[in-house]
Amino acid sequence: MIPSLPRPAWLRGATALYVAAFLAFLFLPLVIVSVFAFNNAPYPAPPWQGFTLDWFFGNDASGRVGLFQDGELLGSIWTSCVVAVWVTLLSVLAGFANALLIERCEFRGKQALSVMMLVPLVIPGVILGISILSFASQIAQFAQDHLHLDLRMLRPGLPLVVLGQFSYIATIATLTLRARLSRFDRTLEEAAQNLGASRAAVLRTILLPYMRPALIGSAAIAFLMSFADFNTTLMLVGGRAPLTVLMYGRMHEGATPVLNAVSLFLMIGSALLALAMLRGRAPRR
Repeated sequence: MIPSLPRPAWLRGATALYVAAFLAFLFLPLVIVSVFAFNNAPYPAPPWQGFTLDWFFGNDASGRVGLFQDGELLGSIWTSCVVAVWVTLLSVLAGFANALLIERCEFRGKQALSVMMLVPLVIPGVILGISILSFASQIAQFAQDHLHLDLRMLRPGLPLVVLGQFSYIATIATLTLRARLSRFDRTLEEAAQNLGASRAAVLRTILLPYMRPALIGSAAIAFLMSFADFNTTLMLVGGRAPLTVLMYGRMHEGATPVLNAVSLFLMIGSALLALAMLRGRAPRR
C-alpha cells in the first residue's frame, strides 16, 4: 500500500495495536525488572512491599548486601568489562583487516572465504564453546607432553573466553565494516596519491574518517555482545567468572533483588554507551 493514500480506520487501529503490543513485549519486562530493583522484599518478584535502596547500597541492620557492597559481583562486572574490551579490540582490528582483504584484493578462493566467515554465526554458542575447548585442550596437552611447554592460555580461563567470543564476534564486525567499505569511492584515494600523499596519509586522512561511524558501531556491538555472552563463556570459563556466569549461578542458589539492581545498572550503562555511540557518529560541523 502506498503510504500517502488514506487508510481505513480499522487498519490504522490494527497498526497502532500491533506497535503497542510489540513495544510492550520488548520493554515491559525491562520496566518490571527496574521497578522491583527497589522493592523492599527479599525476592525479586511481586507483590510490591515498599521502596528501598538496600539492593544497591546494602543495609547492615537487615543483613542485606547491596550491589555496591558485593565484592564478588563487582569483580565479575570488571571481569566482563576486561574480556569485552579485549574482544572488541581484536574483533574491530580483525574485522577491518578482513573487510580490506575482501573488498580490495582479488585472489583464488575469495568467495569461499566470504562464505566460511559466516559459519561461526550459524553454530550454536554451546557447540562453539565445546569445540574450542576441546581443540585448545588437545593442543595444550600435546605441547605439555611432547614439548614440555605449559600453555595455560589454552586452558579454561579468561584468555580462552576471549578467543571463543572473538571467533564469532569478529565475523559480525567484518560484516559491518565491509558494508561501509563497499560504498567507499576509491577515486578519492587515487586523487590523494596523485597529489603526493603516502598510503599511510591516505589511510589516516581519508579512509579512517570515512570508516569512523562503522568502526564505532562495530566496536559498540562487539562490546555489548561480549558482555552479554553466556553460552560460549560458560563452556570456556575458569576460576574468574564473568557477570553472566555468576548471575546464572546465583539464580540457582536463590535470586534476590540484587540481580534486578544489576540488570538496571547494566541497562543504564548500555543506554549511555548507545548515546555515546550516536554522538560519536554525528557529523562534526
